[in-house]
Formats: sequence, C-alpha cells, structure tokens
Amino acid sequence: MSNIDDVKAYLTSLQNRICAELETVDGKATFARDAWERPGGGGGESRVLSDGGVFEQAGVGFSHVFGTQMPPSATKNRPELAGKAFQAVGLSLVLHPRNPYVPTTHANFRFFTAGKRNPVWWFGGGFDLTPYYPFDDDVVHWHTVAKAVCDPFGKDLYPRYKQWCDEYFYLKHRDEPRGVGGLFFDDVNEMGFEKSFEFVRSAGDSFLKAYRPIVDKRVAHRYGARQRDFQQYRRGRYVEFNLLYDRGTLFGLQSGGRTESILMSLPPTVRWAYNWKPEPGSPEEILYTDFLRARDWLGGRDG
Repeated sequence: MSNIDDVKAYLTSLQNRICAELETVDGKATFARDAWERPGGGGGESRVLSDGGVFEQAGVGFSHVFGTQMPPSATKNRPELAGKAFQAVGLSLVLHPRNPYVPTTHANFRFFTAGKRNPVWWFGGGFDLTPYYPFDDDVVHWHTVAKAVCDPFGKDLYPRYKQWCDEYFYLKHRDEPRGVGGLFFDDVNEMGFEKSFEFVRSAGDSFLKAYRPIVDKRVAHRYGARQRDFQQYRRGRYVEFNLLYDRGTLFGLQSGGRTESILMSLPPTVRWAYNWKPEPGSPEEILYTDFLRARDWLGGRDG
C-alpha cells in the first residue's frame, strides 16, 4: 500500500539538500522561504534565490495539496478518475543561471493518489537540461547520469523515459524541442510502491550529480552582451512551453494552487524578437542544427 507520508518526508528532505548545495554553489545569495496554504486543502513552501552570484533566479518548491475533485489536467489520460478525491505531493525546481554558458535546468518529482476506496496511485517526474551554448561532453554527462538512474530498474527504462522527455518538452507551435532532454516519466506504479519509490529516490538523489559538474565547468566562461541577448531570447521558449503545455503549471492553476509558487519557474528577464534567425555558421545556429533535435547522446546515433 502506498504511503504518502514517506514520500512527503523524502521530498522535503530533498528540498533541504538541494537548496543547501545550491547556496554553496552560488556563493552569494540564499533562499528566501515562503510557506503558504491552499484554501481548498494543503499547502507548501516555496524557496527562491534571486540575484545570486551564479543563479539569476532559482526556485525550489514543495507542495502537498488535496481536494475532493481531480482537476482536468490530471484526468486527461485517466478519465475514470474524474470527480475523485485526490492528494498530490511534489517537489519542483527550475534554475536560471546568469552565465549563458551554464544551462537552465528543471526537475520535478511527484506522487498522486486518487479515490478513497481502493485508491489509485502513481509517481511521476524527471529532469531535463536547456542549454544556450551547449557542449557535447556536458550533454553526454547529463544523459550518462540519467541512464545510471534507470538501469538498475530495467534496461528499457532509459530509452523509454528519454524518448518521453524528448516528446514532452517539445514546442509544437515552434516545431522544436525546448532543450536536450533527460528523463520524463509518469504513471509509474507497475513495479509496486516500494520499488517505484526507490526509483524516484534514485532520480531525485542523482539530479545534482548530473547538474553540478556542468555548472562548475562552465560558470567562469567569459560572455558578453551578444550571449546574454541570445540567452534571453531562448528563455522566451521556456516561457512559451510552461504557459502553453506544462502539465504541472496547468495542474497547479486548475487545482487552485498558489499562483506565485506555480509561476516561480519563469525566468526573471526574457525577450522576444520578431522572426529572428541565427547567423549561418554561428554558435547560436549550432544550438539549432546540432542540439535541438532528437539524438542518441550515448550511442552517437540520431534517435
């Protein structure tokens, strides 16, 4: 039987550990804490680091919400759960570095249970990387860690969840992916509660192993106005995805969640440019031609 208290304890502990390490990495700013309550049931704590030495903005939010009726975004693929009581616990984070050579990243780990008699439960989550000026070895490292998360639980999981990530973080109206992917999983329950929870803990505990080495390697890279302009332009894609497609954003808004906490994932500065195209052969064009496409990063073959 599932135990939401165990998941809640793990996710709050993970929030503490990630925030502590990010403060160490940043070296300047600390996280402001903002505890909140949801009128319909539940609450959480949002933590935001702003104007830091490394991170222009970093948000790490925990929530535990419950209610008498599942919101539409959560029942789209499970229509039989419409109208059911629910509980949801989750940890979501988005890190927006200042240096354009350090990628933006997002991670989410969540647990749902629906119905009071014979409740249905499942885990979801993952982590993904959104570089602006990418390096092959950074992306390979990211996917190597992602594969190491999955392999002990089945050799089929990494290719499945990697493909799901590529397909999920795709801007249909732009016909391009948001970044270079990672892992995305949902409806995880076929292994039973204990094994499924173990898998999610493996993913959560591995996030900083995947991300921090990239930050450490790129944070001192020199940049100028051109790189910042491109970073802010590409951040526009991040905003578009989160407001148009992201399930977590839609679930939060539809379930009466706290708007400030839901939208803390958005970057602090962003810009759009009409019909902009990168110069042929430029580093900016390389992002589009070499990285913003489905690739088998660990095998050298297009996926």
